Amino acid sequence: MAEKTKMITSIGGQALMEGIMMRGPKVTAIGVRKPDKTIDVSERPTENLKDKYPILGLPIIRGTAAMIDSLRIGFSALNESAEKSMEGMEEEEPSRFEKWLDRVFGEKIMNVIMGIAMVLGLVLAVALFFVLPTWLVNLMKLGVGDGIEGWRSLIEGVMRIAIFIGYVALCDLQPDLHRTFQYHGAEHKTIFCYENHEELTVENVRRHGRFHPRCGTSFMVIMLGLGIVIGFFIPFTNPFLRTAVKLLCIPLVMGLGYELIRLCGRRDNWLTRIIAAPGLWVQRITTKEPDDSMIEVAIAAMEKVIPENGEDQIQL
Repeated sequence: MAEKTKMITSIGGQALMEGIMMRGPKVTAIGVRKPDKTIDVSERPTENLKDKYPILGLPIIRGTAAMIDSLRIGFSALNESAEKSMEGMEEEEPSRFEKWLDRVFGEKIMNVIMGIAMVLGLVLAVALFFVLPTWLVNLMKLGVGDGIEGWRSLIEGVMRIAIFIGYVALCDLQPDLHRTFQYHGAEHKTIFCYENHEELTVENVRRHGRFHPRCGTSFMVIMLGLGIVIGFFIPFTNPFLRTAVKLLCIPLVMGLGYELIRLCGRRDNWLTRIIAAPGLWVQRITTKEPDDSMIEVAIAAMEKVIPENGEDQIQL
């Protein structure tokens, strides 16, 4: 028997409400477990900004493009999975406010609600991860003096990491989000199974680990770490001015983070293991062991995106 070639794949995924999105080089599939226990899988062509604008495929720049693609496609997939996961369920009598929203926005109501939630989420993220740490360090400075200034970026960074870990841990306490984290685990296990040239069966997938170096969780942790380094070069102490500069640096942080996450996915050595370790540890919260029904959804979505010519395979 020929020796198996070690490889990774360009196929990626995202956990959804009662489902999983798998994104291949040509096809993106959304698999959802419906209330009647059947699996619904929809397909659409994979669209990348860098395909339309080749300059967005350059190193560093491609990180921002990938993030925009992920948010854009993920928003649509979340909306679709939410609708399908509630099909056939008995609906409660809508409130007067819900009737008004339906009258004003009609079929676009879900897009409007998701859009409002995204804006509120961004505002909350800026307040928690940028304004609050700077404001707290300023308060500490009043108590301990200017000596803390040299440690500002490190202290702010530790605060942001603590807020992030605390937030995802609280999310895990919510039953619906805990199930989403289980689907996240099913996604990783299925990708590992495919990368190991094994047949996509529930039994084979179940044997694999749920911590993947190319996970979005690891990407977020790497970005938080890079933010600490970049913060040392920002001289401002005013919470709003410092926040404004950090927001302007986000494309650079995303670009560098994306290159590091690609490196960790393609290489396995002492350096990449050190870089990947914090993200893999946090995945203990954001990925949970799935049940067999979740693995079935992941397999159904995965099978739709595997190209016949193997163009997704990256030989190592």
